[in-house]
Amino acid sequence: MGGLAMRKFLAPELLYGLGATDFAGQYAKNLGSGKVFVATDPGVIESGLLEPVLRLLEDDRLDYVVFSDIRPNPTLTMVMEGARVFDEEECELIIALGGGSPMDCAKAVGAVHANGLHASEFFGVDRIPHPCPPVICIPTTSGSAADVSQFAIIKDERTSIKNAIISKSIVPDVSLTDPRNTLTMDRALTAATGLDALTHAIEAYVSRASSPITDLHALRAIQLVSEFLPKVLGDLSNLDYRTGMSLASMHAGLAFSNASLGVVHALSHSLGGLLDLPHGECNSLLLSFGVRANYSAAPDRYARILEAMAGEGPSSRDPLSELLARIADLREEAGIPGRLKELGLGEADIPELARAAACDPCMLTNPLPFESADLEALLRDAF
Repeated sequence: MGGLAMRKFLAPELLYGLGATDFAGQYAKNLGSGKVFVATDPGVIESGLLEPVLRLLEDDRLDYVVFSDIRPNPTLTMVMEGARVFDEEECELIIALGGGSPMDCAKAVGAVHANGLHASEFFGVDRIPHPCPPVICIPTTSGSAADVSQFAIIKDERTSIKNAIISKSIVPDVSLTDPRNTLTMDRALTAATGLDALTHAIEAYVSRASSPITDLHALRAIQLVSEFLPKVLGDLSNLDYRTGMSLASMHAGLAFSNASLGVVHALSHSLGGLLDLPHGECNSLLLSFGVRANYSAAPDRYARILEAMAGEGPSSRDPLSELLARIADLREEAGIPGRLKELGLGEADIPELARAAACDPCMLTNPLPFESADLEALLRDAF
C-alpha cells in the first residue's frame, strides 16, 4: 500500500456522458472494423437498448451479427459458442452492450478467437498469450465496471465455480458510458450493482496492490455510492442520480482493475457460481464480514473509508462498528438479505466454497493471508 512501490495503471479510452452511445459506429470505424460482433443479452434487447446501437452501425455502413445467448454468470459454454459465431461470421471487432455478464463473455470470446485456445486456459493472471480483437463496451448497469477492467469472470459448469481471467489483453479499447442506458434498471438490480461498486472500491482501497492512483479512484467511488445510491433507490428515473452511480462504477472499476480485490470477491465468485446468484448480491452480503476479518491489517485505511462514506471523520471511538453500521444501513435500504442461508446456501456447502475461494486470484491481494479454515469460519459467521 506504500506510495513508493512500483505500480502500473491500465485503462481504456473513456467517453463518458449523455450521448456517449451515439459514437458507437464512429469508434467501430476508427478501430478498422469489418464485421462487428455485438454481444448482449435478452434483457437488454427487451429493454429496447439494442436497436439504437444497431441503427448506429447501419448508419455507418457496418455489417454486424448479434450474439445474445448470454445469461447472468456467463459460462465456458457461452464463451465458446460466442467464439464459434465470431469465427464463422468472420468478425473483426466486438461491441459489448449490457451489464457485467455480456461484457465479461465478450472479452473472453475475443481471447479465444485470438489465441485458438479453450477459455478455461485463460483462468488466472496473465495467461492470454496474444492480443485480442478490439472491444468497445457500452455498459447498461452501474456496478460491474467490466467496461474499464482487466477482469472477466466466467463460470465453469463442471465445478459450478466462477473463475477470474485477469489480463491486460482484455482491457477494452473503448468504454462508452452513457448514464441514460442505466435508466432501464429496476430497483433490485440498481441496488445490487450499486453495492457491487462499493465493494470494488473498498477492497481496492485496502488491497496489498493499491497505489496513490487507485486510492484516488477508490475513495471517490465510495463517496459517490454513499451519496447517490440511497437517492437513486428512491427515484429510479432521476438522471442526475443515475449519472452519479455511473461515475461511481467507473471510478471503482479503475481502482480494482489496477489494485485487484480481496476476500469478499474470492468468496462471492464461489458462492455466486454454486447458487447462480447475482454477483452484487453476494458481494453486498459478505462485505461487512470481509471488513471485520481484515480490519486489523489496515485500521487507518478503513478509517478513511468511513470518512468517505460519512463525509466527515468518525463520530465515535469505535470506527469499525460505525463503518459496519453504515454498510448495514445501505444494505437494509437496498433490501439485500442479511444471511447466506437466506440466499439458499446449505451449511454442508461451506467447506467446498472455502476451498475454492482460497485458490481465487483475488486472495493474493487481500490485506491478510487466509487459509481455507479461516474462510470457512468467515462463511459460518455469515451463514
